Amino acid sequence: MLNLVWAALILVSIVCAFVTGRTQELTQSVFRGAQRAVELVFAMAGAMAVWTGVLKAAEAGGLTGAAARMLHPVIRRLFPDCREGGEAEQAICMNLTANLFGMGNAATPMGIAAMRAMERENPVGGINRSMVRFVVVNTASLQLFPTTLGALRAAEGAANPFDILPAVWLVSAVSLAVALLACFALEGRHA
Repeated sequence: MLNLVWAALILVSIVCAFVTGRTQELTQSVFRGAQRAVELVFAMAGAMAVWTGVLKAAEAGGLTGAAARMLHPVIRRLFPDCREGGEAEQAICMNLTANLFGMGNAATPMGIAAMRAMERENPVGGINRSMVRFVVVNTASLQLFPTTLGALRAAEGAANPFDILPAVWLVSAVSLAVALLACFALEGRHA
């Protein structure tokens, strides 16, 4: 569906450029946009590589195990269908850690691993409440240090890319709280 939306936007842009006689401006914008996209990808790749490496080093050094033990009470309450100390719990911990550091791209593979582990641990089959809650928590994630956003702002020339931290903390905390409240309210209606 999204491909159709993009195709329609491109087609409308081309038609409008021909109708208004601005094909030269359209061509320049296309090439300028492509160049900026490549530059942005390289800027983001550096930040992602650093933080993904930090997470892998933390995992190898046992820090993620310590983080899992620290987050254990929260994870147990939010995801009661997960086996205690199991693969799903560790994958959820890694995903939450990546999201706390604002690395959505690095969190995605960990999120997929967590969902697969929850699926394997689910004796009944199908989707359980822990899986639904995980999608909610992953989507409305709490961010303490928005790495991706900071890298984007730095690439665009922001003097202090992280001066938005208080706003990010407030918005991410409120969105997570509202999402979880809605999740619990809907669970209660379907229990």
